Amino acid sequence: MKILVVDDSPTMRRIIIGNLVRMGHAEVVEGENGRAGLEQVTRGGVDLIITDWDMPEMDGLDFVKAVRAGGGAMPILMVTTRAATEDILQALQAGANTYVVKPFTQESLKAKIDSLIG
Repeated sequence: MKILVVDDSPTMRRIIIGNLVRMGHAEVVEGENGRAGLEQVTRGGVDLIITDWDMPEMDGLDFVKAVRAGGGAMPILMVTTRAATEDILQALQAGANTYVVKPFTQESLKAKIDSLIG
């Protein structure tokens, strides 16, 4: 399974990718913002997307909308510091399947991924 991690913070991408590798997910690609994420989606083969919300150039919300508008049906996990109910609802309405609030543990990330991929 190929997982795309989109976050403008190289440190956060490393943390998420490290967690994914420890969970047994070795095939990971990354993007530093929504535009770079869309390029990865266009290349094909992405089975799951983990994306930040607040990023330059194209934020996570616009990225999710663009993926869905382009017909992308893969599960999307939004990783965000935004914990307000209205923000979470906005992300879900845009097409994210679920979310996890930063900071998160490996266990909470794994639970969210497991809920998406079974």
